[in-house]
Amino acid sequence: MLLLSSVSTPPSPVCDVCARAVTQASRTRTLVFLLSSSKMAAAELSRLLRIPPALGLLLTVFQLLSSCSGDEQVPLILWTSEGASVPSQSAPSAGHVVEQQQLSLYLEKTLNVGPKNVLLFLQDKMSIEDFTVYGGAFGNKQDSVFPNLESALGSASSALVLPSVSWPSSNAVISQIQDHLETSPLYMDPETLSQLRLNASSAALLVFRLPYGNGADLMSAKEILSENDDVIGQVMSIMKTQAVPYTAIYTALRPSKGAPVHSWEVEAAAGRSLLQYRDKSRERERERQRKLKEGTKVYAPVEFKEGENACILLWAKGLSVSILRSGRWEEHDLTPSTFGEEVKPKLHGSSCDRTRSRLVLNYENVLDHRSFKLIFAMSQRHYKVSARRWFTLDAVELEYDGTKATFNGSRSIYAPAEYSYRCESVTNYRWPQLVPRSSKDPANQWRVNFQDLQIQGFNVSRGQFSYASDCAGFFSPGIWMGLMTSLLMVLVLTYGLHMILQLRTMDRFDDPKGPAISVPQTE
Repeated sequence: MLLLSSVSTPPSPVCDVCARAVTQASRTRTLVFLLSSSKMAAAELSRLLRIPPALGLLLTVFQLLSSCSGDEQVPLILWTSEGASVPSQSAPSAGHVVEQQQLSLYLEKTLNVGPKNVLLFLQDKMSIEDFTVYGGAFGNKQDSVFPNLESALGSASSALVLPSVSWPSSNAVISQIQDHLETSPLYMDPETLSQLRLNASSAALLVFRLPYGNGADLMSAKEILSENDDVIGQVMSIMKTQAVPYTAIYTALRPSKGAPVHSWEVEAAAGRSLLQYRDKSRERERERQRKLKEGTKVYAPVEFKEGENACILLWAKGLSVSILRSGRWEEHDLTPSTFGEEVKPKLHGSSCDRTRSRLVLNYENVLDHRSFKLIFAMSQRHYKVSARRWFTLDAVELEYDGTKATFNGSRSIYAPAEYSYRCESVTNYRWPQLVPRSSKDPANQWRVNFQDLQIQGFNVSRGQFSYASDCAGFFSPGIWMGLMTSLLMVLVLTYGLHMILQLRTMDRFDDPKGPAISVPQTE
C-alpha cells in the first residue's frame, strides 16, 4: 500500500488525469486483493528479468492499473484563455464515466458564458496511459512531452479535466459544438490560422486534426505526441498574438488501447546490448524527424515596406523562369534567391500607394543575363457593379539587359482589395493566367511558373496576409463530369419513358373457343 500511495501523487499538472485513475484503482478492494496475490508473480518477474523485486512489483502494479482503466474511454481536457470569465465546473467523481448527455451539459455551460471561438484539438487516438507514460508522471518531469499543454493549463482562467469519457461521446464533440454555436467546423493548421482574422463577437469552430503513433517502438508514439504538443503551442502563441479569447478542447476520436509499456520490460530483460540498440534507433528516429522538419519548413514571405508599414507581401513555393534557345527550354529557379531565413532579396525600384503597387525583385546572372528583374505591377479601383474595390495583377514583367517582356494578368488574377490572391499554379503555358501583351512581345520566348503563389499589394495589416481569395473556380473538372453524366442519364430516362408512353394496346383479342378473327384488308 505504501507503493500505491507513492504512485498516486504525480507532480505534473497534466497528469492529474492519471492521479484520478490511480485514486480510483486504490479505492477498489479487488485491486488490493490482486496486489496481495501478485507477490509471487512479482518475484518470478524479478527473477526472469534480473531486476530488483520492488521494481518487478511496481511493473505489476502498473499493469493492474492499466487493466483496471477502461479501454473504451478517452480523456477530455477543456480550458479557456486567460482573462475569460467562466464559472468553474466540478469534475466527476473518481471512476465515473462521462456519457454523451453529461458531456453535452459540460460543453453547454462553458459555451453559454465562455468565448465563442472554439479550438478543438482532435487526436486520432488517446487514452489515460498516454499521460501516464509520456507525461512525466513519476517525477521525471524533463521527459514530459506535454510542456505546451501544461503551460496552457497553467495560464488558463478555468480548466476542466474529464479522465474518462465514453469514446462514442467524444466522437460526437464536433456535432455537439456545431449545434450549439450554429456554425460549421473549419479544419485548420497553424499556418492557415496565422492568416485568419478571428472576431471575438462571432462564433467559430476551428478543428486541428492530430495523428497518433501506431508503431511498436516506444519513441514513435512519443515523438508524435511531442509534435502534437508543438502544434498546440503554436496555436496558443498565434491566439495570444491576435488577442482573441478562446475555448480550447483536447480529446480524441477513439481510445489508443493503452501505451506500449511492455517495451520497458523488454529493455530490462535484454540488457545493455538491447538498450544500446534502442538508443541507436532513437537517434535515427530523431534524425529522420529533424530532416523531415527541415524539408517542410515554411519560410517568411517577401515584404516591402513604405516607411515602417508593410504594403506588399509575396510568397510562393516555387518561382522559375525559362527561355527558348536553339529549340529547347532553359530553366532557372529563382526560389533560393528569393526566400529563406538568411536571404534578403533586393527590392530597389519597388513602390506602393493607395491605387498602385509595384514589387521589383532584382537578380544577377540569370540565364546568362547579368541583370534580371521580375516585376509585379498591381492596381486597385472601385467597380460600381459590385459596389466594392478590387485589386488586379495588371502585369508581370521580365527586364533583362535593357529588354522587357510583359505578361498581362488582369483578366484572371484579381481579388477584393482587402484580400490577398492565392493560386496553386500561375503560368503562361499550362492553363495560362498570364498572356503575352502582343504577338511580337519578347514574352513569347519566355515561360514563367509560380507554384502556390500568394500576393497582396494593398491593405496589408501587421505584416501578415489577409484572407486569401483562391483562384480555384466552383465548377471543377470533377463537378463538370458529374453534371454531364447526370444529364446524360436524365436524357436516357426521359427517352425511355417517352417510348413507354407511346405503346398502344390491341383493340381486338383472339378467342380460342370462338371463330377466328377476320381482319379485312381494308382496315
